[in-house]
Amino acid sequence: MSTRLHVVFDGNCGFCTRAVGWVRVLDRHGRIELHPWQGPGVLERFGLTPEQGNTTVWAVPAEHVTPVGSGTGTGTGTGTQDGATHGARAVSAILDTALGTRCFGAFYGLPLAGRSQEAVYRWVAAHRGSFPGVTPWCEQHPGQCGSGR
Repeated sequence: MSTRLHVVFDGNCGFCTRAVGWVRVLDRHGRIELHPWQGPGVLERFGLTPEQGNTTVWAVPAEHVTPVGSGTGTGTGTGTQDGATHGARAVSAILDTALGTRCFGAFYGLPLAGRSQEAVYRWVAAHRGSFPGVTPWCEQHPGQCGSGR
């Protein structure tokens, strides 16, 4: 199956690397492509800034991504154009895509559920260094994180 969603995450974070490892296990049909934001050209391709990449996970639908080598990204660097989502909403999109469901996005859309999920996501993101992780992606795959950012 072809890629339906691109996920941009912090490749220097062990907790984040563990989380995308779970995504790889759940995504049995190859619907998701993972990208550490530190990778060459990743920020430009997805129209993100280093601060956006370092702060939160991003989910970008494949139909809104400029093909590699075309010379342009998805937008102007705001990170919210062309259907890109971040934070808890992105996690819902990632889980829905990996599992082939719509239930996580539907739950996110319930009154108070999305706001609660975003609050929890912000807290976890702020404390992610305190959670158990694995060897960060960029240490496991140094060739994929060569942007020097």
